[in-house]
Amino acid sequence: MAVESRFVVIRNGVEAKTFMDKKSADEYDKMLDMADNLSQMFSQSSVELSDSANEELSIFLAQHREEVLVALLAKKAPKIAVKKSVEKTAEVSNLEVVDKEEKKLATKAKKSKVKVA
Repeated sequence: MAVESRFVVIRNGVEAKTFMDKKSADEYDKMLDMADNLSQMFSQSSVELSDSANEELSIFLAQHREEVLVALLAKKAPKIAVKKSVEKTAEVSNLEVVDKEEKKLATKAKKSKVKVA
């Protein structure tokens, strides 16, 4: 007989979601706490949102908290994005070098009257 451990997130007496590991359950519970806090903040603002829009927006922002923090300049963007732009810059400069080399070869070929394929 197999034994399985399951972690259940319960909100307001209702089973929200079941997880196989504690870490995932804790992360989900934390995300729901953030969504609740955001929902309260939105309800106190001058912007009028329907209950469903308030809930959807709160959950969306809580699920994408890392991107929100970057957008609010509270956190730096991950280095991966910087690395990609550096790789693109290197790729472009490599193309420029190749173009220069091709031009040199073409010039040499014209001078020596040899055709370049």
